[in-house]
Amino acid sequence: MPDGVTPPRHVALSDVRAAAGRIAGSVLRTPLVAPLAVSRAAGATVLLKLENLQATGAFKERGAANRLALLSPREREAGVIAMSAGNHAQAVARHAHLLGIRATIVMPRFTPSTKVVRTESWGARVVLHGDTLAEAAAHAHALRQAEGLVFVHPYDDPGVIAGQGTMALEILEDVPGIDALVIPVGGGGLVAGCAAVAAELRPGMPVYGVEVEGYPAMAQRLAGRPVAVGGPTIAEGIAVRDVGELPTAMLRHLATEVLVVPERAVETAIALLAEGAKVVAEGAGAAGLAAILTFPERFAGRTVATTVCGGNIDPRILANVLLREMLRDGRILRLHLDIPDRPGVLADIATRVAGAGGNVIEVSHQRLFAAPSVQSAELELMIEVRDAAQGEAIVAALEAGDYVVRRA
Repeated sequence: MPDGVTPPRHVALSDVRAAAGRIAGSVLRTPLVAPLAVSRAAGATVLLKLENLQATGAFKERGAANRLALLSPREREAGVIAMSAGNHAQAVARHAHLLGIRATIVMPRFTPSTKVVRTESWGARVVLHGDTLAEAAAHAHALRQAEGLVFVHPYDDPGVIAGQGTMALEILEDVPGIDALVIPVGGGGLVAGCAAVAAELRPGMPVYGVEVEGYPAMAQRLAGRPVAVGGPTIAEGIAVRDVGELPTAMLRHLATEVLVVPERAVETAIALLAEGAKVVAEGAGAAGLAAILTFPERFAGRTVATTVCGGNIDPRILANVLLREMLRDGRILRLHLDIPDRPGVLADIATRVAGAGGNVIEVSHQRLFAAPSVQSAELELMIEVRDAAQGEAIVAALEAGDYVVRRA
């Protein structure tokens, strides 16, 4: 909408269909897949909408493409500005580049350099300002006013919401008979657009939003409670304090329920997607599956669609998540042993571990500081095993050699 014009307080199916026509060809129609391992783990038929395959790795392209397509000739000439620390920044930069529109993106100073570089690679001017998203947003509005730019909000805009809703339109075109739709909630634009589509195409079919425990802002708003959020989360893409007014109004009108999931469930979902579906998801992108795993009574035996709404996860974080999950389900064993400090002991321990089928992946051997006696040493082992039963067999083999074994 042009600056100064009050947006409508609702987005309808007709708006989403029109958006689908505008963005066709510039945004990927992503596949909807049903990995068997994921469905088995969930006890339901789980369909994954792979928005991580978009050019910038996230669904945000849909809303950005539609909003920019709605600009008037004067607005295109003026240029656009957006505030984001991640996926929205890259989406606006890419589609402004495709349309030949000048784009400015304000990002907080803490934004990882890789995201800054990716945004700049689409030709956008990146301005680093402030230590928080709120400070970056205030500076973006100041620049908009000073330079006459058009602000492209990441979620509180009917054009953006209609664009995001095209994802649900594609899902229901591909599989009309699904029983529920589960959508991660950050500012609320994606779930609002999807709920609007479902309300007209599948009246009565539940649409669930999903937030993490540290940032349940939309759930709190819908319940009429004060918003209290904060703390570290792997789902930083949906770690939002100030949810959109328009999305909130739409979700309240459509009676959309928001489920809140623990941090650990998101990690479990990331690992399940990587191992069971061969799909890379960021924390926000795995939140929908996390809800299906956390609330099995709601989805058991049903056909449920959710979205891997983004795949922009740091490789180091992904590696740590996978290792943590392997520890939790017993596929990595961490052991401490107090051992006599004499030749041949390490070889004996390695032989016993190998004989039980374990694979030693890390060894820490401390003589000087951690050992209880000068004639002993402390050994820490990380061992890869098939399952918890094999881990027990390894511990038994070590204890049979009179080693004192403590689990880390």
